[in-house]
Amino acid sequence: MSVAAAKARALRPGPPETLVAADTLVVVDQHEILGKPATPAAARAMLERLRGRDHQVLTGVLLRRGDAEPMQTWAGVVSTRVVMRAYTDAEIEAYIERGEPFDKAGGYAVQDQAFRPVERLEGCYLNVVGLPLCAVAAGLRTLGVDVAAGGPPPCAYCERGRPLVSRSGF
Repeated sequence: MSVAAAKARALRPGPPETLVAADTLVVVDQHEILGKPATPAAARAMLERLRGRDHQVLTGVLLRRGDAEPMQTWAGVVSTRVVMRAYTDAEIEAYIERGEPFDKAGGYAVQDQAFRPVERLEGCYLNVVGLPLCAVAAGLRTLGVDVAAGGPPPCAYCERGRPLVSRSGF
């Protein structure tokens, strides 16, 4: 939440804007945070660490509405449990060679159609992609913005992402 709040503090939305700020963490063993790998060796180590096991993806979301005085703010954290499949060393190397892991927390993208690293997940699919629209929709509704879809996970957005998880769904 602190990083999302810092991002939000950097800007002041004007009427009728609503600012959305978010930051995502990949957490292994309830305390180890995996950031974005800077090198192929770091990407390989992260992907090997995650292989065949579960972890949490946590996203802090902060919304700030610019047309209200005092300025209205909503914040929340979305948690999704992700179970990785037992991909091979060769699959890791091919993924790294394509340059994919370097701008992603934990070194992977759930939506990557060639690598398909995730076996299943519990919760919001779009949280793992990087922005939990169910939380954004809930925050917008709380701030008085009319939103047609959404709700708590699994919401309509999560349901649309279900076919993209290759193995057992969620």
